[in-house]
Amino acid sequence: MAEQTETLDMPVRENSLQRWLKAIALLRESPVGMVGGGIVVFFILISIFAPLISPYDPNANLVPFVTPFSTVDDKFFLFGTDQLGRDILSRLIWGGQRVLFYATAATLSAYAVGIVMGLAAGYSKGWVDEAISFVANVILSFPVMVLYVLIIATLGASGLNIIFAVVFASSPGIMRIVRGLTLDISTREYIAAAQTRGESAWFIMMVEILPNARGPLIVDFCLRMGYTTITIGALGFLGLGLPPPDPDWGGMITEARAFVMGGFPHMAIIPACAVSLLVLGFNLLADGLREVSLKD
Repeated sequence: MAEQTETLDMPVRENSLQRWLKAIALLRESPVGMVGGGIVVFFILISIFAPLISPYDPNANLVPFVTPFSTVDDKFFLFGTDQLGRDILSRLIWGGQRVLFYATAATLSAYAVGIVMGLAAGYSKGWVDEAISFVANVILSFPVMVLYVLIIATLGASGLNIIFAVVFASSPGIMRIVRGLTLDISTREYIAAAQTRGESAWFIMMVEILPNARGPLIVDFCLRMGYTTITIGALGFLGLGLPPPDPDWGGMITEARAFVMGGFPHMAIIPACAVSLLVLGFNLLADGLREVSLKD
């Protein structure tokens, strides 16, 4: 029996591997997706290897107001320094690490909550669907940025509170996507077969429905990573982002506002470009994945 079970399981693993290889091959045929993926991978790599590639301590006070591509006291500053003499390149690298960590943690947490809510609403239907949909619609009726500001201003600026704010504001939107996919997939024949076998509702939702809804969710995940990156930057610009002194791209922009017109626009332009480039990468990657899903 054990040998028979292993024989039956092998094609499933091979088919799953073949699907991943096919998806990677299709993504290589999408120039937009490859460019977006390259940008995202670039930021991920510099964040992982920040301790190795950062030229200086991001909080070290060196020489203030150094312009880009300058050498002062035998120290080269590629992007210059800020008003406190901190190297902008080093702060950009370490700031990217914080932004990617909290953006990923917040988006994954929002998906964990939204997926459970969407599966329960779409599969159970009835009063469960009505109750979850009502709560989601109430939250979605408020402007997202207003919710972020209210939550952070009430609870205080911290990484954990940013994650909570993103989960609270984003999970209802994810729920609606998952609910719609669940309503469609739950009418398929293999769902009826699982019900006939006597499988539990949660087994059907997590094993039968969720894997077959992964395509649109992966695309939406990439888009939401971009939205969350913008959110963290906007909150930092408003003084409600990740707490100092550790660098944060939004905080770097707001700290440089007073010096932009004083002849040091690079202090704000460089972190703003970093935010824009990372968001562009996620959007292009999402477009590439959408092209892959249409070809598949």
